[in-house]
Amino acid sequence: MHRPVIWPAASGIPDSALPALVRAALDGSGPALLSQPVPPEGSPAATVPAGVPDDVTLVVGTSGSTGLPRRVMLTADALRASAAASAERLGGTGSWLLALPTTHIAGMQVVVRSVLAGTTPTLLEGPFRADAFTEAVGRMPARTAAPGGGRFTSLVPTQLHRLLEPGPDAAAALAALRSFDAVLVGGAALAPELAARAADAGVRVVTTYGMSETCGGCVYDGIPLTGVRIRTSAEGHVLVSGRVLSVGYLDDDIADAQSYTTIHGGRWLRTPDLGTLELSEDTSFLTLTVHGRSDDVIVTGGEKVVAGAVEAALAGWQGLGEVAVVGVPDDEWGTAVIAVATLAPGAAAPTIDDVRAHVRATVSAPAAPRALEIVDAVPRLGIGKPDRDAVRDLVLGRRPGTVTTLSPQELADG
Repeated sequence: MHRPVIWPAASGIPDSALPALVRAALDGSGPALLSQPVPPEGSPAATVPAGVPDDVTLVVGTSGSTGLPRRVMLTADALRASAAASAERLGGTGSWLLALPTTHIAGMQVVVRSVLAGTTPTLLEGPFRADAFTEAVGRMPARTAAPGGGRFTSLVPTQLHRLLEPGPDAAAALAALRSFDAVLVGGAALAPELAARAADAGVRVVTTYGMSETCGGCVYDGIPLTGVRIRTSAEGHVLVSGRVLSVGYLDDDIADAQSYTTIHGGRWLRTPDLGTLELSEDTSFLTLTVHGRSDDVIVTGGEKVVAGAVEAALAGWQGLGEVAVVGVPDDEWGTAVIAVATLAPGAAAPTIDDVRAHVRATVSAPAAPRALEIVDAVPRLGIGKPDRDAVRDLVLGRRPGTVTTLSPQELADG
């Protein structure tokens, strides 16, 4: 542990100063960087590491399944491999709009890709709004036909949803979205309806899958990037290998043993995600479909339900907007599946009967929610994932809200 570490977010260093710091971290002339939100004072994650191994360039704070903080160590080699594979898939390095927080890997990767391409990312300043997005896009370099002349950005589904919503700034925001050669969307599951709306509107969306341990997105539109290998375990967990893998967690040998394994002499990351691999129509390659996290599986009436699959089925359907699904204690079913959702402007909430029928037909009968709650906003974590603890608290009545429930007879009928 010889290399010093700087934590820009905790030091008040603005995003505009990050390219220089990232450049120095990548070439070894400067300290490594810590990328994570600033937690409450006194938290175990509120301290700057005393040092990291010499080959570590970036340390990304994340959270394990226990909720304890973990710090992922990424090398310059892994970051360069990730950026090169991304540029190859996208057709060039291009110029980037930074619309995500750099306290997460997705935002930091926009800076890393820009630095390695010899460009400077355009910053979206202030809260994310349609007008701010449009203004930032207007400051980007013009797209050119020359190699590397494209324009790219990374968003989470919540941001894409907001940009496609009706409103006074909607037309300009849509024109700005259409100006990108690719809009990478990741960090949380992209609902099929939202993906279809974006495609119908002429937005070139690329869905990404990855995590801090893989330098962010390493699978684009279901297809692994060059140098990335994917397999699934007997239990259905997604495993990832390749140069993009982190070297492990800082000062956490137990987490290393839990997350990394060796298969046929190769090092693999065991993710908490459940997925399937299927041959493409021409059988020339495998595509990955991620169904959700294993720790988001709800066992109801003895049947397993993946919360993410229910969310994907309901988001954008019949006037519903963003959706989060959780399990809450239930005397009869053990755990009841509950959906919390926003409504599109002017839309009327679907009936619980219609919701259940739709989920029965698209997911499974056990997955049909026992209740639907309409809220102004779905609680989310910093990068866009549903905050399931907060959603569960809301459903259990610890926060204001009205739950639309089934009658006892309807519950008994299943």
